Amino acid sequence: MSRDHAQSAETPFLELLARGASADAYEQPVLLARAEGGPADRIDALERAKHLALRVRSELEGRRRREAELSALFETAHDLAGLRDLDAVLRAIVQRARSLLGTDVAYLSLNDPERGDTYMRVTEGSVAARFQQLRLGMGEGLGGLVAQTARPYVTDDYFKDARFQHTGTIDAGVRDEGLVAILGVPLMLGHHVIGVLFAADRRARVFEREQIALLGSFAALASAAIDTANLLAETRSALAGLERANEIIRDRSGVIERASDVHDRLAELVLRGGGVHDVAAAVSQVLDGTVEFTDAAAAPEYALEASRADGHVVRHKDDWIAAVAAGDELFGALVLRGHPGLDPVDQLTLERAAMVTSLLLLARRSAAEAEQRVRGELLDDLLDARDRDPRLLDDRARRLHADLSAAHVVLVARLDATAADADQEAVARRRLWAAASHLAATRHGLAAARDGGTVLLLPLEDGDEATDLARRTARHLGRAVREAVTVGASAPVRDLAARPDTVAAAHTEAGRCLDALRLLGRCGDGAAAEDFGFLGLLLAGDQNVPGFVERTIGQVVAYDERRGTELVRTLDAYFSCGMSPARTKEALHVHVNTVAQRLERVGRLLGDDWQSPERALEIQLALKLHRLSAPTRH
Repeated sequence: MSRDHAQSAETPFLELLARGASADAYEQPVLLARAEGGPADRIDALERAKHLALRVRSELEGRRRREAELSALFETAHDLAGLRDLDAVLRAIVQRARSLLGTDVAYLSLNDPERGDTYMRVTEGSVAARFQQLRLGMGEGLGGLVAQTARPYVTDDYFKDARFQHTGTIDAGVRDEGLVAILGVPLMLGHHVIGVLFAADRRARVFEREQIALLGSFAALASAAIDTANLLAETRSALAGLERANEIIRDRSGVIERASDVHDRLAELVLRGGGVHDVAAAVSQVLDGTVEFTDAAAAPEYALEASRADGHVVRHKDDWIAAVAAGDELFGALVLRGHPGLDPVDQLTLERAAMVTSLLLLARRSAAEAEQRVRGELLDDLLDARDRDPRLLDDRARRLHADLSAAHVVLVARLDATAADADQEAVARRRLWAAASHLAATRHGLAAARDGGTVLLLPLEDGDEATDLARRTARHLGRAVREAVTVGASAPVRDLAARPDTVAAAHTEAGRCLDALRLLGRCGDGAAAEDFGFLGLLLAGDQNVPGFVERTIGQVVAYDERRGTELVRTLDAYFSCGMSPARTKEALHVHVNTVAQRLERVGRLLGDDWQSPERALEIQLALKLHRLSAPTRH
């Protein structure tokens, strides 16, 4: 073969190299020569030229790839040198690793020494929320294997790989993300693994040695970034500590003067008979903030209980909470608003103010109890309908700041826990009565102890409903006495002075509602008569509601719980839609065949006659009871 012939064979491949054509394009010159019936030596020359050109192309691609990798590593090192935001640097590392390795997803996890687990810090390309929020126990998953051995690990099929410990949480997150092939390399600080850098694909893939080494280089840069950020944080913390120490020294004399001032002010308040809000106003001036007294129900529950338990103020977001309590009784809290920084002396000031507030409240208890007795006597008269003179009833109510002409709701409240003995039960009932009386006084209502529980008559505000009032009352009383309290409410009633007998009828209705709640297992909840309709009458006796539900639809409920299906929901919709599959599928937003399949399964569970009028009525009633028995979400 002549030299000119060989050069002519190389020409089309040089052109392909010049324009950066794909590997498939290099077959075209050979295929064209064969199609034209070219001589064998010409085709052989083209084949040799093709192989040579592909080798050159591969070498050029490798150099371009290495150039891009070195450039990315250089840029990352530059970012690290000017570190300002650790999250930004880690995001850049993960993004560049994903881009250069050409994977669907890249992510970085860090160890949490305090919680003893590992959490996702940065993800790139992830679409599954559960995957992005994973927290993994030490030693779990592929990352756990990397952390244990401090060596890179790669799997081309995650779910078939038995070298590491699979867990339900990790597998669910990986399955949500659709990952198959995963490569993980350790983040090292000295000899300690602090996290793992991952690259992953949603298809089977074999990671090459060069790719593993590249990801390891990025992991080294990420470790350096984290170490630098930690050193900066420690330095800033040390400087802040020195500055704070200087501030404390400068302010110490002012703090002592302030403490003396608040002591004098609180002592003066007590001596001249000041009130709770006077204490709050005085402390507001001393602490240069807004201090308010709030009921226990309005204060953050966790912070309030923590303050009550150890007797100190507790921070909640930007507020400080100091429980106002005496013995086992919780009155409320003093809340310092929008004041995130509070030195120990100011904290002590707020604690002393809370103690003074509790003493003031106790000092007024005797007067309050006298008023409570008067309120209880008026409610007893309304319940027993002994005094029917509207003018006398109105006059007695006005003296208690109550308006009997407004809409009211009768509520029956009862403790759910069974006391160990009669004395403890009596104490618990007294606490319930005291809490209910306090609530009635603040709401311009009435309260009385009756039938082992407490009856309240509370006004209904505009836009409010009896159900909401019952639930709020159950929560308020439960928190006040630290036990579950169930509350049944009547429908709203009006003109109580002119028609005192309506109070007795409403009391009966509220008691029936309370019995229904207990039968349905909703202890500690609140509801009104309107929530049950005619079912309230059925539930007023001693019927075995759980037994009826179990006998009627128990198999369907159990099937749903075992299989995660929606047969109960489908049954509900089927009866609500007049037993029409077509309307049922519209209500459920599923295909009509799905409805048919579910109803067929129901038939196999309940029997062929489940749609007969008698059985259908029982099933509908059981569904209603099952729904009412479910815990309510407030």
